Amino acid sequence: MSGDWNGGTERVGIDELLERVRAGIDRIGPHDAAAAAADGALLVDIRYAALRDRDGLIPGALVVERNELEWRLDPQGSHRAPEAVSHDLQVVVVCNEGYASSLAVASLQQLGLHRATDLIGGFQAWRTAGLPVDV
Repeated sequence: MSGDWNGGTERVGIDELLERVRAGIDRIGPHDAAAAAADGALLVDIRYAALRDRDGLIPGALVVERNELEWRLDPQGSHRAPEAVSHDLQVVVVCNEGYASSLAVASLQQLGLHRATDLIGGFQAWRTAGLPVDV
């Protein structure tokens, strides 16, 4: 998604903003996210520590707190993670239920990570689908 999330100076509520942001994202479900990871996509878990401690982790996912996400995934950034190798990297952002991840993806897309997407339903959908979780 490029440009302003809300198209300018117009004020919108969070529900409308989320709807607009999601219109520019090709979101994926749990099984598609697992398949993407198997094909080399980077799963990025942005949940806060208490949720990770309570519910576990997706094996192989990169844990990046939401407030560090852009710094860690910008391939041109001075604080990038070793995995942030290219703007062409497919990134699947995972939050707890699939809301914060959509907003995070919009921010990543503004940084040029055009293949960034998020997991519909977040970690909870992953777990409900019976996909692997390290506890």
